[in-house]
Amino acid sequence: MNQKKTPRRQCIGCGQQKDKKELLRILKTPDGDFVVDPTGRMNGRGAYICPGAECFQKARKGKGLERSFKMAIPKEVYDELEKGIGRI
Repeated sequence: MNQKKTPRRQCIGCGQQKDKKELLRILKTPDGDFVVDPTGRMNGRGAYICPGAECFQKARKGKGLERSFKMAIPKEVYDELEKGIGRI
C-alpha cells in the first residue's frame, strides 16, 4: 500500500528540513508586499521559517529572505514580519 508523502520545507533561519505544517510561510504577493501566510495557501512566492523568534533573527542576520526572493529586503519589511510572527 502506498503512503502519501508529507511535504517538507527548509527553514531559512536554521536550515533544518521540517514538515510544511510545522513552519510559517512568508509570502511575497504579486503586488510586491511581504506578509505572513499562516494557511500556506495564498498566491505568491513563499519562503518558510520556524515559528520561533530565534530562527527569525538568524534569517535576518544571514539574509535568508534576500536569498529566497533574490532581491534586497528593506529593514521596515523585517520589522513588520517580526510583528506578524509574534502575533501567531
